[in-house]
Amino acid sequence: MISLKPKKGHLLVAEPSIMGDVSFNRSVVLLAEYNQINGSVGFILNKPLDYKLKDFVPEVSSSLTVYNGGPVEQDNLYFIHTIPELIPNSVEISNGIYWGGDFNAIIELLKNDTLTEKQIRFFLGYSGWANEQLEEELSLNSWKVVSNEDKEAIIGNSNNDYWKKKMIEFGGNYLIWSNAPENPNYN
Repeated sequence: MISLKPKKGHLLVAEPSIMGDVSFNRSVVLLAEYNQINGSVGFILNKPLDYKLKDFVPEVSSSLTVYNGGPVEQDNLYFIHTIPELIPNSVEISNGIYWGGDFNAIIELLKNDTLTEKQIRFFLGYSGWANEQLEEELSLNSWKVVSNEDKEAIIGNSNNDYWKKKMIEFGGNYLIWSNAPENPNYN
């Protein structure tokens, strides 16, 4: 599978070679913003935390899972969603996936039990790259860039085995990594 040039809406799939990286080992990242000059922003899709939204937003009783979005600003809550008509000021990433918007609208939707895990995903922190940092990591073969074909797979599933599925899709030498233990020392 040929790696694409990065752009907003594409996925970054961690190469098996970065297995020692605490933040990005076996990660699949949605690029929410891509800019060679100003840097890039993304959210790790497949690292659920042991927290629910109600742990961070006490005025709601939502048990939606919160994901580790990345190592930057982990004291802030971020979100992506598929419902811009319900969340004003959303910014489209691509393919009907939106980032941010009016958090007060989200609070009201949550209080009314209107939002589901198929519509919105919350993250603590984000993944960020400074000017040309992502290009350097790509040149070191730390990531494989692929298009994002399915918004339901991004928001609607738990994605715990998302990285493994990507390794199987890539085939060839990647197949062996799909079943390898996360820490090879446990083998």
